[in-house]
Formats: sequence, C-alpha cells, structure tokens
Amino acid sequence: MLFTDRADAGRQLAEALRHVAKDDPVVLGLPRGGVPVAYQVAQALDVPLDVIVVRKLGVPYQPELGFGAIGEGGVRVLSEDIIRRGRVGPADVDAVQRTEEAELARQAGRFRAGRRRLPLDGRTAIVIDDGIATGATAAAACQVVRAQGAARVVLAVPVAPPDAAARLRTAADEFVCLSTPYAFSAVGEWYRDFSQTSDDEVISLLSQAAGGTTERAGATAAGTRAARGTGGTEEVRIEAGPVRLTGDLTLAAAGAPVVMFAHGSGSSRRSPRNRAVAATLNRAGLGTLLLDLLTPAEETDRAKVFDIDTLARRLAEATRWLRAREAVPIGYFGASTGAAAALRAAAYPDADIGAVVSRGGRPDLAGHSLLAAVQAPTLLIVGGADTLVLDLNRQAQSALTCENHLEIVPGATHLFEERGALDRVSALARDWFTRHFHLLPA
Repeated sequence: MLFTDRADAGRQLAEALRHVAKDDPVVLGLPRGGVPVAYQVAQALDVPLDVIVVRKLGVPYQPELGFGAIGEGGVRVLSEDIIRRGRVGPADVDAVQRTEEAELARQAGRFRAGRRRLPLDGRTAIVIDDGIATGATAAAACQVVRAQGAARVVLAVPVAPPDAAARLRTAADEFVCLSTPYAFSAVGEWYRDFSQTSDDEVISLLSQAAGGTTERAGATAAGTRAARGTGGTEEVRIEAGPVRLTGDLTLAAAGAPVVMFAHGSGSSRRSPRNRAVAATLNRAGLGTLLLDLLTPAEETDRAKVFDIDTLARRLAEATRWLRAREAVPIGYFGASTGAAAALRAAAYPDADIGAVVSRGGRPDLAGHSLLAAVQAPTLLIVGGADTLVLDLNRQAQSALTCENHLEIVPGATHLFEERGALDRVSALARDWFTRHFHLLPA
C-alpha cells in the first residue's frame, strides 16, 4: 500500500507536478476515481479543474478492444489499423458512436451540472486518473484532449504497472507516475481506501473547484473559497482538551442545520465515502462538518480508535464550538466506531442533537445504558452481507428508547462498495435528516 486514499495520492502527485504550474495548466480528472486525485492537484497548484469525459469505441464483437474514442465538442479519434484488421465497417462505426455519444452527453451533463467545459486551446492539459490498469482509457483521453486544442498534454497517475507505463510515455508529451511496481495486479491494492467514487462525489468536487477558482486567461485562479454561508468549504481548527481537531466545514443557507461526521477506524474527513454522503446532504440544503476526532499520531493506535469515551467527549466539545459559532441545529453522522461516539455524545444531558445516522457502525460500543439515554431520532444503516455488524446493530437497537429504525441495504458489505450501495446510504441519510429537521425535500 502506497496511498491512504485518493486524496492522499493527489497531494503526493501534486508535489511531482509543481514544475508544470508555471505553464498555467488546466487539470482534467477522468471520472470517477480520477477526479478526487485531480481535485487535490488543482488545489495544490492553484489552477482550474475540469472533468475529461471520454467514451471508448469498441469493436462490436469484441467491445473491450477499442477502435477509437470520442470526447466532448464532437471530437473523435480513430485507429484505422484496428478498424481495418477488425473489419469494422462504416455502419458499425456510426452505430457504436451513436450509442457512446448518448452516454457521453449524459455523463458530461451530470458531472458539470450546467457549467461549460473549460477551453483547452493553446493550454497545457494535465490528465489525471487514480491509477492505470491497461492504460487504454488514459491514452484515449490524451488523444481527445489534444484534439480539443491542448498545446501540451501531461498524463499523471499515482501508480501503474511497468508495461503500461512504458506504453503511455508515448501517449503524452510528459508522463508522471509516482510508482511502477512489478508486483502489480490491480490499482486498488496500492490504496488503503479504494472505495468506489460516486457520481455525487465527482459533482461535489467539481462544484467546489468551480466555486473556488476562476477560469484564468493570464490571471491568477482565486483558490478555495472560505466564505461563510455561501456553500464554500472552510478548513477549521477546534480546541478539544489537549488536542486540536481539524475539520472541513461547509455551510448551507443561513441558519440551516449542520450534520457533524464522526469518523471511526479506517476513516477520516477525507474518506471518499463520507464526502459522497456529505455532498448529498449539501445539495439537500444541509451544512456538514467532516471532523477528524483523532490526531494523525493517534490514528495508528488501535486503543485510541476504540476509546469511545474520548471520541465522544471530543465530538461533544466540537459540537459546543460549532453551536457557539453558528447557532444552528446539529445532527450526527457516525461511521464504524464513530457511530458509537456519536450516540454516546448524543446521550449527554446537554446534547440537544436533532437526529443521528449510523453507517455500517458499531453503535453497540456506546454502551447499553447510554443508548437508552439517547433522545435524538436514530437511523442505523447496515449492509445485508455484513452479518456480524448487522447482529450488533440489532442488539444496539433493542437498547434504544428514542424513535429509531434499522435499514438494511441488500447485498452490501461493510464499506458499501457495491454498485448503488453508497448512493442508497446517501439517500437514506438525506431523507432522515431532512425529515427530522423539517426541511423540504431537495
């Protein structure tokens, strides 16, 4: 494992791309997983971020073999050699292209949410993915970007197998790769957290970047907005006893409720899963505070990870800080051991928490007596295939006396990595919070 998650990979990749910043580049992330990596690079280099949507044109009888690719703006690149050897006729080319054009338009429209594609004419384009398997999509993206007018193309990835890396060096003007391990079987094995990136997370990151940077025509990008109450995200520091906690605070409309995320083992405020849920809540009119309850040094200490009392006390102190600063209704979203911390903090006499949601959590670790003291309406979300945690949640539910509900996501495992599982979690959390905070559905 080389990278904690995609955000960590992006920060490391940014350091290797510092020399390109002087060229006034545009950073382009390949959806979905490349966008969280690209977001960190764009922030570090203080340059614009966009998504590069590419659809491979596959040979009809062997779709994994691409005879070309299409991109936005009517760009099409073809391999005449593969078309000839694959005996792909003009009618086949047109039929495949029509199908892929429809999907390309759908994806681009959803990801951009009405924003225009950033022009690349004469610019340096940095194309980024979260890793390379075969390299076919990345190579096609480089071709599309060049056809869209980029004067120089830099392809940058955190990790790739040596053979693919060798092929890709000719696909771009410059190829930047942090690691090319020989023992390579899959991109995900080089990440501690390689959970699926949702459409919602891609949309949220692109929206944050668009709100925090201005398209530059020789001017400096504005950077990340920290304006309060405007939908920007602000990094905050919170004193909690002997430690200082770090969080990412996103406010919605003035006075709108804020959901605080309590992270447990194997997670953090930068977790793609939690950020995807937060993005859904933001679009529903809720603010969010993604908070790390442990310092980086403490995260490696398993005893600290399971010290629910300390986690709960820190969450309560952060809650008092937020309430003093913003005077808004507050909810908790807990994951793993963070769910136990959220419920224990919600049981404090002065908690006044509006609603609690637990995702794949360990609410049983809060303790039977404290669970009985929770007054906030509580939703427990568990994957149907996460049988041990499901039994523990049922035990915890039996101790709750507040309004509560156990929601099982069929077929989902502990990390909700299955297709559509995380989207289901996000929707359930959104509906629970909006109902109990009496917000109109988004």
